[in-house]
Amino acid sequence: MPTPRLALIAIGAACASLALLPASAATATPHTFANGAATSGLAAGAVGGPAKAKVVTGKEGYNINGYSWSGTVVTGSGFTSVTATWTEPSVTCHSYNDLMAIWVGIDGYGSSTVEQTGVATDCSSGAPVYQGWYEMYPASPVYYSLTSYPVRAGDQITATVSRSGATYTLTLHNGTRGWTKATIKSMSASNASAEVIIESPTGSYPAFGTVSFSNIQINGSPLANWNPNLLDASSNGVYQDHTSAVSGASFSISYLHE
Repeated sequence: MPTPRLALIAIGAACASLALLPASAATATPHTFANGAATSGLAAGAVGGPAKAKVVTGKEGYNINGYSWSGTVVTGSGFTSVTATWTEPSVTCHSYNDLMAIWVGIDGYGSSTVEQTGVATDCSSGAPVYQGWYEMYPASPVYYSLTSYPVRAGDQITATVSRSGATYTLTLHNGTRGWTKATIKSMSASNASAEVIIESPTGSYPAFGTVSFSNIQINGSPLANWNPNLLDASSNGVYQDHTSAVSGASFSISYLHE
């Protein structure tokens, strides 16, 4: 088992929220998943790649300040797989800017690449749109067809990233709707971290309640065996959610406020 080290983290760009108004008073500005348009990488957060920031201990009982990330990160070397299962939350959109993604991945915590897959929730249309995706950052994310690979609140999702040499298999499985999407890509990467994360590239989360992750395995071993770093997301110095302690192969993230 590797000894975790403190590292650099990706920071999401904080964008001003546009309060939801009646359609006659405001027009939504689609940004990513609702219309399938390509955007800068979810893992990148800030323009120009992962931002460089000192990791500091959280305050007032919070975990490490993850900025745009919350969840668990394991650091070391030679990671070959990470998998987790969750129930996709029913969210409440506060603004057209609300955007979040639940994902698992290898790399990204202080490294220049990320190999990741999961489900994103976009509020740019005024209502939540759930969409599967993968990303081999610094390449742009790729979003799966809403009709061929539908995701709805309440669906049981399992995401897995596995590696053999420089070849990665990114697999998203919707157990509720009975589909599996696997993508195989190659990349030269450091394989120096493995994550289970909720992220908001805009720094603006919809209200998601509590997301409980289970069956989390890293290199085939339960998450707790790796003594993971715990992250809580924040924006403008205000914490937006809180990651629980890890129990075996499980933990949860609870929404606090936008």
